[in-house]
Amino acid sequence: MQPTEPAQQMVSLSFSSQMSREDEEMARSALSAFRAKEDEIEKRKTEVRERVKAQMGRVEEETRRLANIREELETMADPRRKEVSLVRKKIDSVNKELKPLGATVQKKEREYKEALDTFNEKNREKVELITKLMELVGESEKLRLKKLEELSKSIETE
Repeated sequence: MQPTEPAQQMVSLSFSSQMSREDEEMARSALSAFRAKEDEIEKRKTEVRERVKAQMGRVEEETRRLANIREELETMADPRRKEVSLVRKKIDSVNKELKPLGATVQKKEREYKEALDTFNEKNREKVELITKLMELVGESEKLRLKKLEELSKSIETE
C-alpha cells in the first residue's frame, strides 16, 4: 500500500497542479475580462465627459448670447424710461401750477360775473334815469313854453 500512497500523492499533486493551472487560467481570463470591462467603462466615461464638456461650452455660449440680448433690451428701454419719467415729472409740475391757476380763474370769473351784473344793473339804472330826465326836461319845456305863452298873451292883452 505504500507504493500506492506515493502514486496517489503524485496523482493528487498532478491533479492539484492542473487545477492550479486551470484556476490561474480562469483567474487570468477573469482578470483580463475585468480589465477589458474597466477599459470599456473608462472609455465611455471619457466620451460622456467630452460630450458634457461640449454641452457646457454651448450652454456658456448661449448664456453669453442671452446676456448680450438682455443688455441690448435694457439699453433700448432706458432712454424711453428716462424720457417718460421726465415727461411725467413735467406733467406733475404743470398740474401743480394749474390747480391754483384754475382756482384763480374761477374766482376771477365769479368776480367778472359780479362786476358784469353790477355794470348791467348800473347801466339799466342810468337808462331809467336818462328816461326820467328826458321826461322831466320835456315837462319842464312844456311848462316853460306854457308860461311863456301866458306871459306873451298877458303882454299882448295889456
